[in-house]
Amino acid sequence: MTAPLALDPARTALVLVDLMERIVALPLEPRKGTEVLRAAEELAAAFRAAGAPVVLVRVERGGVAEQPPGSGLVAGLARDGDLEVVKRTIGAFQGTGLDERLRERGVRTLVFGGVATNLGVESTARAAGDLGYDLVFVEDAMSAFTAAEHEASVRLDFPRLGTVVTAREVRFVA
Repeated sequence: MTAPLALDPARTALVLVDLMERIVALPLEPRKGTEVLRAAEELAAAFRAAGAPVVLVRVERGGVAEQPPGSGLVAGLARDGDLEVVKRTIGAFQGTGLDERLRERGVRTLVFGGVATNLGVESTARAAGDLGYDLVFVEDAMSAFTAAEHEASVRLDFPRLGTVVTAREVRFVA
């Protein structure tokens, strides 16, 4: 895509998947977790400034007395007014109330970033597509465990589900 994507902030939400300390610290490809985090933070700031919702998704393991160290969102990522979603499956819609919370806000378009591209991000996006949301994937705001997994999602799967852009291409209509 060469032209900026014009999004309506009243109908669009940013969904950032699994930007947790222990996950961002993993060896990721094609970019480090810190690079994904930096891009996600910039996107989140732009969404908040435009009045668009920011959804922060994190996973918790079921059936354990205590979550592993680093299971919280990366320090400083969440802001007042953000929606935090705790998932217990790969995707963020099953059993979380996320769809209802988005629909209450009039959201119809979801913009995705996070880790891992081919797991939490793609699973959440596929469910969102099944629910009728328009999907946008910010390629440079996500990463996976291997570059091949990331590339398969962003080059093969995501273009069939929605629009793939870079963070620089995300803009809001006035």
